[in-house]
Amino acid sequence: MSPHPDHPPLRWGYGTNGLADLRLDDALALLADLGYDGVGLTLDHMHLDPLAPDLAARTRRLAHRLDALGLSVTVETGARYVLDPRRKHGPSLLDPDPDDRARRVDLLLRAVRVAADLGAHAVHCFSGVVPADTDADTAWKRLADTLTPVLDAAATAGVPLAVEPEPGHLLATLADFHHLRRTLGDPEPLGLTLDIGHCQCLEPLPPADCVREAAPWLRHVQIEDMRRGVHEHLPFGDGEIDFPPVLAALSASGYQGLTVVELPRHSHAGPHFAAHSLPFLQRAAAHAAASTPFAPSHGDPSATPEGSTTP
Repeated sequence: MSPHPDHPPLRWGYGTNGLADLRLDDALALLADLGYDGVGLTLDHMHLDPLAPDLAARTRRLAHRLDALGLSVTVETGARYVLDPRRKHGPSLLDPDPDDRARRVDLLLRAVRVAADLGAHAVHCFSGVVPADTDADTAWKRLADTLTPVLDAAATAGVPLAVEPEPGHLLATLADFHHLRRTLGDPEPLGLTLDIGHCQCLEPLPPADCVREAAPWLRHVQIEDMRRGVHEHLPFGDGEIDFPPVLAALSASGYQGLTVVELPRHSHAGPHFAAHSLPFLQRAAAHAAASTPFAPSHGDPSATPEGSTTP
């Protein structure tokens, strides 16, 4: 059954952080060949290094390549070691050292410029973990202060900043997002990245209800399977999420950005999981539209173990 006439069709992407063993051009060609609508581009040393020389020229070349392949893009900033080779996701927006915080702000400002040049629909970011010996009030003030120039740049560029609630971070839940939104005075460029797996992991509402609750602020969506209470990004079918209701809620919300598969720990078999994730999501969306029962079938990503025998 086709989507409801008043609901735009969902648009699927795959994150380059799950294709880290591929050159960027090879990853983009793969996704285009598989039928994806776009790509979640994580700025990293192997994929459009945001700190290397000639970023603007490299970004222009990438824009032409995306256009030639017919791929939309969102820009993500969750690279593990792009700023510090010894600290995962460091430094953060919450670091005690103002110079360290400024390095993270600079990365986000670069990401906004890249996103504007690529015609991306959003720039993704997250708060970071609260440092030791830092109280919550101080952490929230740092987050608000550091995001302010990024939001100003995003407003000028016309690209929303989509903050992701991340388990274990200061901003971990939808309620935390709304706390930040109110603290900043509800600025127009501030939006939300909703990770469907994170909803299953720790939100009090089921994932489909999270989508409905988040809809007015939704600017970017990440998707994968997950289990309650365990922050582990899983291939579809390996977790506990009932996807058709989630996709029905997402379609009904009117969200028109990319819904990006987020499997950053599966790069060892990235082409395999990219190839199997899209048919899974398409079938789940079809079942959502038709309101028919849905269960993973043989050949879904979960049917192949993650170990060394994985294709």
